[in-house]
Amino acid sequence: MSDSDPKTRHRPGPWPPAPSPDAKPMPPASWAKKTGFKPKFSGEANASDSIQISLQPKPKPKPKEPDTTLDLEAARPRPHAPANGVAHRDKVPPPPPSKDQPVKKRKDSDGIPKSSVPSTNGQAATADPPPPRRTSRHEEVVDAPPHDDDGFVSRHSHMKYELRDSPGLVPIGVYGIQHYLSILGSLILIPLVIVPAMGGSREDTSAVVSTVLFVSGVTTLLHTSFGSRLPLIQGPSFVYLAPVLAIINSPEFQGLNGNKFKHIMKQMQGAIIIGSAFQTFLGYTGLMSLLVRLINPVVVSPTIAAVGLSFYSYGFPLVGTCLEIGAVQILVVIVFSLYLRKISVLGHRIFLIYAVPLGLAITWAVAFLLTEAGVYNYKGCDVNIPASNMVSEHCRKHVSRMKHCRVDTSNALKSSPWFRFPYPLQWGTPVFHWKMALVMCVVSLISSVDSVGSYHASSLLVASRPPTPGVLSRGIGLEGLSSVLAGLWGTGTGSTTLTENVHTIAVTKMGSRRAVQLGACFLIVLSLVGKVGGFIASIPEVMVAGLLCFMWAMLAALGLSNLRYSEAGSSRNIIIIGLSLFFSLSIPAYFQQYGISPNSNLSVPSYFQPYIVASHGPFRSKYGGLNYFLNTIFSLHMVIAFLVAVILDNTVPGSKQERGVYVWSEPEVARREPAVANDYELPLRVGRIFRWVKWVGL
Repeated sequence: MSDSDPKTRHRPGPWPPAPSPDAKPMPPASWAKKTGFKPKFSGEANASDSIQISLQPKPKPKPKEPDTTLDLEAARPRPHAPANGVAHRDKVPPPPPSKDQPVKKRKDSDGIPKSSVPSTNGQAATADPPPPRRTSRHEEVVDAPPHDDDGFVSRHSHMKYELRDSPGLVPIGVYGIQHYLSILGSLILIPLVIVPAMGGSREDTSAVVSTVLFVSGVTTLLHTSFGSRLPLIQGPSFVYLAPVLAIINSPEFQGLNGNKFKHIMKQMQGAIIIGSAFQTFLGYTGLMSLLVRLINPVVVSPTIAAVGLSFYSYGFPLVGTCLEIGAVQILVVIVFSLYLRKISVLGHRIFLIYAVPLGLAITWAVAFLLTEAGVYNYKGCDVNIPASNMVSEHCRKHVSRMKHCRVDTSNALKSSPWFRFPYPLQWGTPVFHWKMALVMCVVSLISSVDSVGSYHASSLLVASRPPTPGVLSRGIGLEGLSSVLAGLWGTGTGSTTLTENVHTIAVTKMGSRRAVQLGACFLIVLSLVGKVGGFIASIPEVMVAGLLCFMWAMLAALGLSNLRYSEAGSSRNIIIIGLSLFFSLSIPAYFQQYGISPNSNLSVPSYFQPYIVASHGPFRSKYGGLNYFLNTIFSLHMVIAFLVAVILDNTVPGSKQERGVYVWSEPEVARREPAVANDYELPLRVGRIFRWVKWVGL
């Protein structure tokens, strides 16, 4: 249809009827409102109201508007990109206000006015946008967070506290503690898994839990002050869990008897320190800003999802040792987080925010009542007697239920001191082996990939713009230093940004940096109370497995949620994601099962057997250390997913919009805009001192 006057065009018959002079165009449909689509004719077809097309005569000739090119694969019109590469949601600038009508602007905590109209990247749109132009498929586009009912929406209208907001000591204190309670499972569950696997006692578990809380508080303060400065909590990531279990089950540790825990912990500390030093080098030299060009949502999604999917052999098999407790644990958390998630108490979605701690408390209370009622008491049997010393076949039959279902089998709470200060090198001097250090170097790279996605997702919620490449490199470098501290203190894993933190920000609507810092101080104080670590260490093992089933499922879903920044319906992306996830499960299964005899009598529990691959993998050259490294690396699901995704995504042709290329702020723009500088600039004039360093300043 041309843009000429419809009155001058000749049409046979009475169709379409001539519009009356008072006729008005039909209101745009919801799709046009959301996309800003403008049809070439004056009016719009509204299938829900009428099948006719309303045509309006043009009183004055107007310049021809640019066509809106449709992206058939994404099922939406391509946005017009202004000169700076930022796509605006509003295609037509609003009319200028009259003299009598003041312009309403919102001021942030630093008194800087912000536009009340957010852009699709969470950035404030300029007052006078440049004229629209047609966007080619190879031009820069900006990803937009989708709209849902859990908080993943534009930050300006849904966040209670943004990055630099400081409403007062009491509100930020309450929200800060709430923030840490909501991700309590991510902080405490990893020590509850790795310390028993090392041969440690409940007292050792209590000490490691206290150390994890202390290091997490210190590293969070460092990261929010001198790292990316986003409200991201640092802690033991699940990215480190599989390689740590593989190192724990190395063949040289299988024959150890006395003091096995400290021996393995010192080996682990040495590997973590070297791997973390490599991550620090990547960040502060600027190499991460070069590698980040290869890292897009199509790479991040399967990599993080594979972390959660890789522990299927551990989760429910351990829950089955006491099904009436473990299954109830899983069901309670599912009911709270899904069926009761919209119930608010005093304006807070308590069941959604505190699903994990509430589920743990309720299940623990039920298990305590069953234990006190004598449900798990068997005549003549004592849970403190080893199964090998039991004479009665009746007791041997029920020893597993007594061990896993009872809540009074641990003396960690009674034996823990009231005050304990975690100090560096508390387990002894670290021991360095290059084969284990190489494994940790690869894991630190995967951890950096995880952090890149977290930086971008959290900035869309709380900051004025995404961080610059320099801020990103600075954050990765400080994460490496934080992991060095974790290695010196002996937490058993490295320290990195918790992926679950981004979901917590969206749910709690709390993005204040000061609230996270105050919560970190509370965590440090809590770590000094030894009874807290003893209380957490006394959680029954079956409850830990039940919580981990939920946490790992969440981690897999959070990884796949990064696809919202790309064209998830693209056949290119579907094939890449599918291949990455399939091979991330299939190739490690080949390595883990290679050379294992069906009748072999292994000394490790069945759920740890996938992690003894270093002793029987397919690589069997004359270099034992190289065999150890290759067999271990290729048995890790996240490594395979990362390799397949990064190779395919960077070799298969695809536009930036289709790939969902992460958009980072330009340093020159960040220095000119006060809001961006205040978001990411280092405090205490440290940024001025390091302004000459490209990968430390903005």
